[in-house]
Amino acid sequence: MGQGQQETVATSLAGAVGEEISASLAPVDAELERRYPGDPGTRQPVHTVYVPGDVFAADTLRTWGDQALAALDEHAPDAASLAAVLGLPGDLAGPVYTRVRAKLEREPVEDLRVDFEDGYGPRPDAEEDQAAARAARLIASAYADGTAAPYMGIRMKCMEAPVRDRGIRTLDVFLTGLAERGGLPDGLVLTLPKVTYPEQVTAMVRLLEAFEKAHGLEPGRIGFEIQIETSQAILAADGTATVARMIQAAEGRATGLHYGTFDYSACLGVSAAHQASDHPAADHAKAVMQVAAAGTGVRVSDGSTNVLPVGPTAQVHDAWRLHYGLTRRALARAYYQGWDMHPGHLPTRYAAVFAFYREGFAQAAARLARYANRTAGDVMDEPATAKALSGYLLRGLDCGALDTAEVTEATGLTRAALEGFAAPRRGDLTASNSSSETRNA
Repeated sequence: MGQGQQETVATSLAGAVGEEISASLAPVDAELERRYPGDPGTRQPVHTVYVPGDVFAADTLRTWGDQALAALDEHAPDAASLAAVLGLPGDLAGPVYTRVRAKLEREPVEDLRVDFEDGYGPRPDAEEDQAAARAARLIASAYADGTAAPYMGIRMKCMEAPVRDRGIRTLDVFLTGLAERGGLPDGLVLTLPKVTYPEQVTAMVRLLEAFEKAHGLEPGRIGFEIQIETSQAILAADGTATVARMIQAAEGRATGLHYGTFDYSACLGVSAAHQASDHPAADHAKAVMQVAAAGTGVRVSDGSTNVLPVGPTAQVHDAWRLHYGLTRRALARAYYQGWDMHPGHLPTRYAAVFAFYREGFAQAAARLARYANRTAGDVMDEPATAKALSGYLLRGLDCGALDTAEVTEATGLTRAALEGFAAPRRGDLTASNSSSETRNA
């Protein structure tokens, strides 16, 4: 065959075969789009802070930040001392410490839940009504004056019979209070605890539908988190993965799956001394949650530690090392969110998160830049890896571990381009991501 001549390509199947196969798979294509829309591309907070309904106040966010800063001043007053406690490398100590302090001054809490469940306890109905109304008023005011955390909401009581009516009423009082004070804020998050059966999720959906209809809201406007705290939430009596069925029962409203360390551990009979987020039982539950949620747009959150950084410095340092280690362990397992139970946990939450993103920044940025520019390197990355690299950088930007300027300089990519890599269309991981439009001019 002469140079420039094209070789004849032979096929054996009639075009109708492919058409018939495509037609037969059309329902599957639609099902994939419906069930697995992918990550929503919105910011995911690095933690959730729980504050009892009777304790929450207008200055709670600032108080937590001030107490966290005071803990640093007392127990780790400079970068070197914090690095010595946590084992931070010398090149990270300064940048991490500086960013931790700045974060505690600027945005000490990323996600706050006013708690009307375990942290609140049984109260007279009139008292809980007033506390729920007060929470709505304070949260509405915080969003109005710009002092709110990026995400705020409540944890109601569960859908089990003894507390169901109380939980429904508390949610109604809270949402009605918000609706009457300017409407539901974009950062609103609701948490449904102790979910055991998918039918309880369905009940929450019907409840929110009724509220939306009553207030003329767009259907599906209100989402909620599902808290996984019982063995039945992981494995149903018939051997199926209950948590996967819960996601579907939410009808697109589920925003997160939150692991409840202590309730779940106790449910399995784990003794109190061994109830922790790194227990094998916890690892199994979260792995099932993670697989069930993958691709659905529902995010997974780790639980908490109940070891508080209080008391003499040596005791605080021990608690900090524990919390730091658990947070780093969770991040490595792709649990990018957890619970924080005390202001003293904030320094190590942010130290762990910032160290995680800063220590991997240079390599991730270089790999993504090579991929975007189709240049060779020592690692051959695929579109799925580019998606993970972009997601890593975006999470680092969102929490304050990384700055936009340094990411742009290192990758040559705008934030919009990063978002394009991180959330490509289904079946089109490579399309449009290599065009000049995705790179900085």
